Amino acid sequence: MALGCNSQTWSKTSSWLTLTSSKPKYRSMHSNSYSKAISNGLAALLEEEESPEKSEINSPKEEVAPMAVDGLFLKSEKHSHENYSVMMKVGLDNSAEAEIGEVKVSSKIKRRPARLVVPESCPALEMQAYFGVFDGHGGSAAVNYVAENLGNNIITALQEFEEANDQSKEAIRKGYLVTDEKFLSQDVSSGACAATVLVKDGELRVANVGDCRVVLSRNGVATALTSDHRLDREDERLRIESVGGYVSCQNGVWRVQGSLAVSRAIGDSHLKQWVISEPEIKRIELTSDCDFLVLASDGLWDKVGNQEAVDMVLRHESYIESCKKLVDISSSRGNKDDITVMVVDLKNFKRRRG
Repeated sequence: MALGCNSQTWSKTSSWLTLTSSKPKYRSMHSNSYSKAISNGLAALLEEEESPEKSEINSPKEEVAPMAVDGLFLKSEKHSHENYSVMMKVGLDNSAEAEIGEVKVSSKIKRRPARLVVPESCPALEMQAYFGVFDGHGGSAAVNYVAENLGNNIITALQEFEEANDQSKEAIRKGYLVTDEKFLSQDVSSGACAATVLVKDGELRVANVGDCRVVLSRNGVATALTSDHRLDREDERLRIESVGGYVSCQNGVWRVQGSLAVSRAIGDSHLKQWVISEPEIKRIELTSDCDFLVLASDGLWDKVGNQEAVDMVLRHESYIESCKKLVDISSSRGNKDDITVMVVDLKNFKRRRG
């Protein structure tokens, strides 16, 4: 999402606080913007009108009564590139919450009924939470699909593996790969980067494809929990070249097949031989020195360093205010990309361990 404070929308979805701002980036093609909050297995989908690309995807259309979950639905202008954030909270009471800051290409507000996205009962997600930030490219179809389906596919895999001994890593991997496979079967173009966090049993399971990033503040010191999948990584270049692809530098940006600036993503069928959807997954113990997470798209990280982002959050009492400030800084430094920023307070999750 491109930063702009032309318009701002505050909403309360369950215990999630959301800020939406807007500044259009592109003047052509189509896209839409939404966020999702899930509480006790029910989803409130924050979404604009369906774009032509999204309408090609066979996503579930069932609707449930608006009272299922409080939700605000956003109507956005149409642009070619967008970001999403997703929050799922199952089995947690309102004391375990995250403050969310989001920036979107949003101009109007439209209310629509919430939709049932995950089962009302989900034993695999008791006392757990899921967060994600997604960044689309080449149109909106892939990012729409990933934002709506990746979390649910991970949940399904967690249920399949719940009898096994801590197979959450394999469940997350399967969730990513299944999402990619099912999106590709729709025969729709475009792709999406993703960074997700599963909070489970006093630990973080962090996964990513592409250049959305997750940063942990540990006693005020920033640690990147993900590694960007860009072509300046030698291991990624060698992987692509080993299967017959090539990487070239154009106007200072490394690209695969002269096209895409990331080496992993969901979708991108025309580059699938080289741009894989295999996520890198890390497991981090939640210790007493873990403060908060910053999840954001590359629109932030291209202009703001990891430690600078953490310092900005620490300087503000409100996570929402820190999110607003971060996107302001990125914009003031010449960012023209879309931005989504999310800050997740970890203190309540630590208290719930064991």
